[in-house]
Order: sequence, then C-alpha cells, then structure tokens
Amino acid sequence: MAPVIIVLIVLVVLVFIALIKTIQVIPQASAAIVERFGRYTRTLNAGLNIVVPFIDTIRNRIDLREQVVPFPPQPVITQDNLVVNIDTVIYYQVTDARAATYEVASYIQAIEQLTVTTLRNIIGGMDLERTLTSREEINAALRGVLDEATGKWGIRVNRVELKAIEPPTSIQDSMEKQMRADRDKRAAILQAEGVRQSEILRAEGEKQSQILRAEGEAKAAALRAEGEAQAVRTVFEAIHAGDPDQKLLSYQYLQMLPKIAEGDANKLWIVPSEIGDALKGLSGAVGNFGAMGGGSGPGGGSGAGGGKTVPAQNDGRTSPAERREKPSID
Repeated sequence: MAPVIIVLIVLVVLVFIALIKTIQVIPQASAAIVERFGRYTRTLNAGLNIVVPFIDTIRNRIDLREQVVPFPPQPVITQDNLVVNIDTVIYYQVTDARAATYEVASYIQAIEQLTVTTLRNIIGGMDLERTLTSREEINAALRGVLDEATGKWGIRVNRVELKAIEPPTSIQDSMEKQMRADRDKRAAILQAEGVRQSEILRAEGEKQSQILRAEGEAKAAALRAEGEAQAVRTVFEAIHAGDPDQKLLSYQYLQMLPKIAEGDANKLWIVPSEIGDALKGLSGAVGNFGAMGGGSGPGGGSGAGGGKTVPAQNDGRTSPAERREKPSID
C-alpha cells in the first residue's frame, strides 16, 4: 500500500503543477510572450489564458502602462565649450510586447544611451544662454528623435523633460553677478523714470499755475483799467456838464500840485510849462475878486476912488472879444 500511495501523491502533484502551468492569468494592462520549444508562439493578453504545460513557456511579462524613467545627470558640452550636467526624464509606453522582447535586448538601457547621444548632438549646436532658455525646443527635438528610433522596438516615447540644467559653479557665480547687475540697472532706470515723470508733472503743474495766475492778473488789470476808464469818463462827463471856466480849472490845477509832490521818492520836482498860464489865470481871478471887494489890487483903486473899471486878464486861451469888464463898486 505504501508504494501505491506514494505514486498517487506524485500523480496528484504532477496534475496540480500541470494545471498551474496550463492556466495563465494575465493582469490588466499587461502582456506575456509565449514560446514553444524556444520559438515565439503568441502573445497572451489580459485575462484567463490556456497554454500547453511543459511545452509552452512564458518568456517575458511586460507592463503596457506608461512608464517614467529618470536618467542620472549627463555631462554635455555646449557650443561655447562649457560643460553642463543635464538630468532627463523619459515618459514611454510599450505598444508591441513582441518587438520589445525580440528587437532589443534591454530597451531601458537602449533608450538611456540614445537619449544621451541625441542630447549631446542637440546641445552641441547651442550656446549656454540658448540652452538655458530653450527647454521646449530641446524637449521637442529629443522626443522626435527618440520616438522615431524606438518605434521599431515597439515603444512609443510620449514625453521628454529636462529636469535640471546645471552649468559649472564659476559660470553660476558669473550669471548671478550679471543678473544682480541687470536688476540694479533696471531699478536705477525705473527710479530715473519716476524722478523724470515727477519733474514733468511738477513742471506741468507750475506751468498751469503760472498760466492761471497770469490770466487772473490780466483779467484783474483789464477790470481795473475798465474801472479807471469809467471813472475818468464819469469825471469828464461831470466836468463838461458843469461847464467850468478857465479860472476854476487853474485853481484845481494849483490844488493838485502838492499831491503830485507827495512821497519820499520825489527828490526832484519838475514844474510843468503850463504852470505860468495857470498862475496868470489865477492872478486875474484874484484881481477881479479884490476889485469887487473894494480892496487894492493891481491896476485898481480904493472904494473912495470910485468909477475905475479893471480889465479882465487875458489867460492866453481866450480871444480879446471874449474879455469882460467888471464894474467897479461905488
């Protein structure tokens, strides 16, 4: 009985192993390569699959999801002979499990080396400044080359990103100094523009203020002149309405002379030539008044003398026909 039981146990184990090898469950977004006697037979897709045990073997299980692979920094020489370290990140996806298994030995290593060589070709035609500012251009060029080369491997490169571009330490110091100088320059320019704008606005304000002040003074002067003209016109009309004679005008002229001479600045007083005519007219008026009052005057007698008439003084402005005689007082 013991040998029979051992044989049965061995048979059960073999059947169990055969069932395990016959039934293959492939997860979603995965694929498996089946070989029969070392030759490719078929590709197992996601789900339950049946294979021939001990004849069919699973060569490789491949993940069909998009993969992200970061590559270590690679030294690259720019066009201006500067060495920069560039970190890259590749986003790829296996589209053909058979080609990824049989067309290339290790597609990860192949993608890495292809990325390094392509990156050196692209960066070698750019200077440092363009390299630092042209990441999108570098990414697009690198992705185009990788996608074309990896297509026959059953791999699609979706994206290529430059994670970091690190120039040498000395170049970084120089760039920091340059950026600091540029910031200082921009700050000085902005400050100068602010001062210039402030001066312009202040000058415009002063200009407007002077214009308004000048307009106000002009209007005030015009109103003042108009008022003086109106006053002169009123005085002139009043004088003509009163019909004054030459004697009254001469007397008013003499009354205005002290006012003309007022003021500390009047060190020199020039007597006008018309003063003689005014004095003649005034002396004639005083003489006539004395003759009428009975007092002695030039050319006149006393009240007891009676009967003598005094001719009126000619002021030089009236004709002899206009001379009038005042009767003497008896």
